[in-house]
Amino acid sequence: MEGLMLKRVQRIVTGLAVVGAGLAFAPSAHAQPLVSTTPGALVLERILVKINDGLITQTDLEAAQITALRARGIQPQSDAELRQLILEITPEVIVNKVEELLIVQRGRENGLSLSDEQFEDSLNTIKEENGIDDEELVAAIKQEMGISLVEFRDVLETQMMVGQVQQIEVGRLSITDVEAREYYDTNLEDFTLPATYTLRELLIAVPEGGALNVAQDSQARAAAEAARARVLNGEDFAEVTFEVSDAASKANGGLIGPIELPDLAESVRERIEGLEVGAVGAIERTPAGYQILQVESATPATPTPFDEVRDAIADNVYNERRLEALDEFLAELRDEAIIEWKDEGLKSLYDGYLANRDLAAGGQ
Repeated sequence: MEGLMLKRVQRIVTGLAVVGAGLAFAPSAHAQPLVSTTPGALVLERILVKINDGLITQTDLEAAQITALRARGIQPQSDAELRQLILEITPEVIVNKVEELLIVQRGRENGLSLSDEQFEDSLNTIKEENGIDDEELVAAIKQEMGISLVEFRDVLETQMMVGQVQQIEVGRLSITDVEAREYYDTNLEDFTLPATYTLRELLIAVPEGGALNVAQDSQARAAAEAARARVLNGEDFAEVTFEVSDAASKANGGLIGPIELPDLAESVRERIEGLEVGAVGAIERTPAGYQILQVESATPATPTPFDEVRDAIADNVYNERRLEALDEFLAELRDEAIIEWKDEGLKSLYDGYLANRDLAAGGQ
């Protein structure tokens, strides 16, 4: 399946252009071959962009597109669907490939690499977790990823270096108790459990069409007033409800809840606002008839103590700062890099995606 997908992507990409923009995903006339194109020479690969001393080739792009499609869990059913998906994913894919290569280059500058021992340990872990032998592992890698064991090592090394470089460059962040407390106070609503209410309802139903029948409506209203008066005179709301209510909740004395305040209809929130526990609300005409509510119990909104959320706050702030620091680090790598584009279409997609990403980040 992976091989078929790759062939389809290669075929689509070869002739694909961005509609209305004149940007080709396929290598443009300016994209350079990896070897000479003199008569008799074999063109092995096409270079799309040169970054410092590294290259991103057509094959690299296609493999990344395959990975992105797999990550979405989508199997395109037609070339038209595949073409549209490639249009959508390629800007992000090429930006990610460039940034990945820049990080790997920084890792190599720092002396990072995947040793033979680390690679063997990784393979052994995979085999043990899946209960497979060497041959089955190689077959699985080929089937699932469409690559050889040698290429799989490159994938693991890239993942390892990206993780380690990020940890080195942006992993030294910390948050003080003062900063955590400030975050807690500023975002107190996020750490507050909403108020909850348990209600009782009593409903005197109005027969269908009753709103147009003055006599029926008046009769229902009078029954509701009589029931409310009984409760106000000391009778138990649940007992009166069980006796006269037409609501399905009458079987348990009209009990509803507990319900968190945000989950209550706005009209209900307005009716119970200011009512103390045990208080009986006014009679309300609803589409079903005349309804009376009583507040059985109420729990006010309760902030979770700071000490209980201190670690969660530290994680939140760390993740926010880590993303900011990572963006700054990547921007620094891009500024320092010598990037030579061999395909203007991809360059335009790359520049456009970065501009949109920066704009989105600035608006947050």
